[in-house]
Parts: sequence; C-alpha cells; structure tokens
Amino acid sequence: MALVDASGLHVSLNGTAILEALDFDLEKGRWHGLLGPNGSGKTTLLRTVAGLLPFEGTLHLEGKDVSVWSRRAMARRVAFVRQTHAVSFDFKVIDLVLLGRAPHKTLFSVYNHADQERASMALSQLDLGGFENRSFHSLSGGEQQRVFLAQALVQEADLLILDEPTTYLDVHHQFEFMEYVRSLVRAGKTVFGAMHDLEMAARFADHLMVLHKGRLVRDGTPKEVLTPDLLAKVFRMEAAVFDASDTSLRISYARSLP
Repeated sequence: MALVDASGLHVSLNGTAILEALDFDLEKGRWHGLLGPNGSGKTTLLRTVAGLLPFEGTLHLEGKDVSVWSRRAMARRVAFVRQTHAVSFDFKVIDLVLLGRAPHKTLFSVYNHADQERASMALSQLDLGGFENRSFHSLSGGEQQRVFLAQALVQEADLLILDEPTTYLDVHHQFEFMEYVRSLVRAGKTVFGAMHDLEMAARFADHLMVLHKGRLVRDGTPKEVLTPDLLAKVFRMEAAVFDASDTSLRISYARSLP
C-alpha cells in the first residue's frame, strides 16, 4: 500500500518549472532512494512531499491531499532531515534533539522524563552518547548533522525524508547511519532520501527513482535502474556495472562524457 502517491505533479519556483509531470508511489515499509545530477530537482521534490512547497497535480499522504494537512499533523507523520542547517542561537544538544518531540506535545506541556530518555537514546544510537550538555556550536559539522538526525528519530514519524544526510559524515558514521536507517525500515518505517553515492544507494535502498531536468526518467530496483546507459545519459559517465552480491552493485567509472 502506498503511503504517498503522486500523479501529474508539477512544482514551479519564482515562475520557473522545477518538476514536471511526475507520477510515483512511495510504498510503506520500504526505502525509496532519489538520485539525479545537481539541479535535477531532488531537494524540491523532497520539500514538496514534506508539505513545504506549493504544487499542482495530485499529491497524497495516506490518501489525503498533502496541501490540506495541518503543519502539526504533518510533523507527526513526516520527519525531514535537510543537508544543511542554520542555528542562530547556541543551544545545548539535548534541547535541539528534544524539539523533535514538539509535534507530540500540547501548547503548555513540558518535556518529561520519557522524552528525555528518547532523546538520550537517539544520541547514543548515533554515537553521541554523553553529548547532551555540549554546546551545539562547539561540535564539528559531522557531529552537528548527527544531532539533527537524532532530532528526526525522536519525532517518531512514519515517513523519514533525508536530503543527502551523510554529506558531512566520515565513512564510519556514514555506514553506521545507513545501517541504522535500514533497521528502521525493517521495523516498518518508510524512507525517502536523496543520495549522491550510487553504490551506497544500491546497497541500502529497496527502490530507486532517478530525476533528470525535473522529470522522472527511471524507477525500479537498483539493478533495474543503475545501468550503463542510464549512467551515460543522466550522469554523463561511461561506466560498467557489476553485481557485487545479491544486495549491492559495483560501478567502475571509465571516463566522463561531454
């Protein structure tokens, strides 16, 4: 069953068409990877599905038009981790993570012991145990990104939207985070994430969608999508694709194409 479905989806920003005629479904309990070169519209699509941008056409969450969901109701169902974050004030780490619990609180309620426990557990799962009272601005870029990942995890939304969240992480923490997200999918969460590492996308995602110049040019399993002809036409790379195992692919790049 589709958690999100779109038909004839169009998005324009400042009078310029960014996404055109997109038709797709995001099935529950699967990891949907979003690929495409820079400027293809990936972030715009993620923000649209998260209810942050106006659109034309049909876009449903749980069978209900995304545009009619309240912000609070959307926040209980969708957690969005951006590639970059700007924090004007220097919060304690625990306070930033606890903001992920806000959709579950009433206007005058306070964060309780259970909320604190969830936040501390999320930090530990992302190798930030003991960072609760650290100043956010004292952290490295990779550590700051993991704080926002923890914030999304405590939100406990059904759909986790990721905009290249491993960009600032070292190799160890990239792989560790992807393994953790995979465990969330196995537990029933749905993930929709833009990724720039094609081999990592093939390893972890169940289903891939490829955007090119604002249009959906291919979708399917990693092995169906990541073919030499697609790499040449969309990513302008001559490459060979090999089966590395039952669940991953190896891409050998030969040269860039004009």
